[in-house]
Amino acid sequence: MSFLLPKLTCKREVDQAIKSVAEKVLVLRFGRDNDSVCLQLDDILAKTAHDLSKMAVIYLVDVNSVPVYTQYFDISYIPSTVFFFNGQHMKVDYGSPDHTKFVGSFKTKQDFIDLIEVIYRGAMRGKLIVRSPIDPNNIPKYDLLYQGI
Repeated sequence: MSFLLPKLTCKREVDQAIKSVAEKVLVLRFGRDNDSVCLQLDDILAKTAHDLSKMAVIYLVDVNSVPVYTQYFDISYIPSTVFFFNGQHMKVDYGSPDHTKFVGSFKTKQDFIDLIEVIYRGAMRGKLIVRSPIDPNNIPKYDLLYQGI
């Protein structure tokens, strides 16, 4: 399903997307095209892209092609999904220590749609962090890795 969504292949393209997407949530999925969990997430993203077209723009980013952002967002696990609004990084409180990204795949299309709606409404009110509407049981659990400590 990853062939249905546009891909950003270099740092310049990611920078341009962050700067140019206005009044919509920018969704960047960091992962690999051949990873099974990434393909599962891509399927959900592709199926919801049309429904969310008034609120969100979705791009796929290969972690190997943009190592600057992979390191900047501390992407240790794939897939990881990062959100922006008007060039501003949007944080989401998932009930975990990391508010910068969603790690793993969404369980259902509705979880992803609800999350985008909450981020969009919060961003329109000027908020930089919003509380996740996703049931905590549907959020994948993982251990944070601290590299170089």
